[in-house]
Amino acid sequence: MVEWITSPGLTGYEEAVERMEARAGAIAAGRAGEAVWLLEHPPLYTAGTSARPEDLTDPGRFPVFPSRRGGQYTYHGPGQRIAYVMLDVAARGRDLRAFVAAIEDWVIATLADFGVKGERREGRVGVWVARPEKPPLPDGTPREDKIAAIGLRLRKWISFHGLSINVDPDLSHYEGIVPCGIAGHGVTSLADLGIAATMADVDAALKRNFATVFGQ
Repeated sequence: MVEWITSPGLTGYEEAVERMEARAGAIAAGRAGEAVWLLEHPPLYTAGTSARPEDLTDPGRFPVFPSRRGGQYTYHGPGQRIAYVMLDVAARGRDLRAFVAAIEDWVIATLADFGVKGERREGRVGVWVARPEKPPLPDGTPREDKIAAIGLRLRKWISFHGLSINVDPDLSHYEGIVPCGIAGHGVTSLADLGIAATMADVDAALKRNFATVFGQ
């Protein structure tokens, strides 16, 4: 069985990484079972392994933490549900692409519980929401906003880091970076879409849909 851990309040990023790495190591050594850790961070930026310095447009705004997860710059803060996944990918098929696709399916199914159609986009990491009510981009491309970010790391086939879903964060905090290196498109949240969901609501949907996508 996967252990579900929920931390109240705000958890510091460095503390979270230390705890994730310890748990992933214990899973790999057979001393602990798989876990999903639900939490919120204080306002901060993280720089993934592909982060470009020019995408940090306001470096003094919030603390910036280098991260060994995949991806580029992203924001974390209050009102955003973080789900760190410490799972045995070898036992789940040893297929990284399929595992990432399953994480995306999990997020999309969770959003669907709130009436939100989340979608993948080729070449753009994360989960996106079409915004036909907003003006298109200058080249005529229809506007889409990111609602969930995904960034994973594997060590000995154990995953850590994970995903974030914007429930009701301060979206202006994204202005200090080019989120995930993708300019033009914006970011959104359940609250921005007019959905009054609590963290407890989102957590229940995450747990329910995890069992559907990954099994217990």
